[in-house]
Amino acid sequence: MPRPARFYRPATYFDEPSVGLLMKQVLGSIVWHADQRLGLHGLTSAQWGPLVHLNKQGPCTVLELARWMQVDPAAMTRLLDRLEKKQLCTRERSTEDRRVVRVRITAEGVAAIADVPAVLCEVMNAHLAGFSQAEWADLKEHLQRMLDNGEALRQSP
Repeated sequence: MPRPARFYRPATYFDEPSVGLLMKQVLGSIVWHADQRLGLHGLTSAQWGPLVHLNKQGPCTVLELARWMQVDPAAMTRLLDRLEKKQLCTRERSTEDRRVVRVRITAEGVAAIADVPAVLCEVMNAHLAGFSQAEWADLKEHLQRMLDNGEALRQSP
């Protein structure tokens, strides 16, 4: 793991927006704009996110979905209640271990997320207006490096 940077100092931390705050604000903007567009299809980011994951990765457990969405399992269960009510997914309890519940996307769920990729492309491209191809690649590389550093911190004692 590389040595920690010394960009921030306690005495001046609040003098300008931190990288963390800016990333949170950018993510909030992306989600808001995507929700505005996908709301026309009756979906929120909280709803289309797990459906896209299930469509791409296949059936998974409630716990796996909760971890992927970074929410607690109880919140995921409430969300799945709404998605199941809309017939966008189904839940099946494992016959080997009744504590395990597997979630599957339905054909209606697949149809509901059909416009998600196009909407996300529009929203992301609008947020990247003025970036060059190289700047876009650099941004992704830098964010990945921050994620890798965070994971290394999580693994260290």
